[in-house]
Amino acid sequence: MLDVPFFRRPPPALKGETVFLRTPVMGDHAEWAALRDESRGFLVPWEPSWAPDELSRSAFRHRLKRYRTEYENGTGISFFVFDAPTEALAGGITLSNIRRGVAQTASIGYWMGERYAGRGMMLSALRLLIPYAFDGLRLHRLEAACIPDNKRSVGLLEKAGFQREGLLRSYLRINGTWRDHYLYALVAEERHVPALETRG
Repeated sequence: MLDVPFFRRPPPALKGETVFLRTPVMGDHAEWAALRDESRGFLVPWEPSWAPDELSRSAFRHRLKRYRTEYENGTGISFFVFDAPTEALAGGITLSNIRRGVAQTASIGYWMGERYAGRGMMLSALRLLIPYAFDGLRLHRLEAACIPDNKRSVGLLEKAGFQREGLLRSYLRINGTWRDHYLYALVAEERHVPALETRG
């Protein structure tokens, strides 16, 4: 068990050489909405259907409220991913469905703006998040699910050391259609991707 539950501490910022992670705030809305809007065609095939007001300020406010509730309940923590040199918003990464007790596990989800894809930034973000999950939150297992034909996501998870464990049939409703997903997992004693050297 943690000496002090993570949800009683201020949300951390995780800093690396190429990216940094911090929890989103209302002031991020305009940049977030612009990045998501310009990346819509890139993101929609891999995400749940977007609501008509998906990018509105009120929807973003509700999103932050949900993030805060999950953090306070100890069930999740959501980060935005920023390009370290420019401090521009590049994407997001989330630990969700945190289970304690005999499980000590969580699920990882992520998205990247199209203009930042293919630059290794999400791998760098994972290399910051994984040590935080295992060492900071003392989790034992991390899971991630991806659609089999999402080659970018498959490659990312395998580069980060996740092992494919099986196929989850008709697992999540993505863009209006129930889709099969590969299940990937990383357990604490088997991780082999070192954390990037951090600063700050």
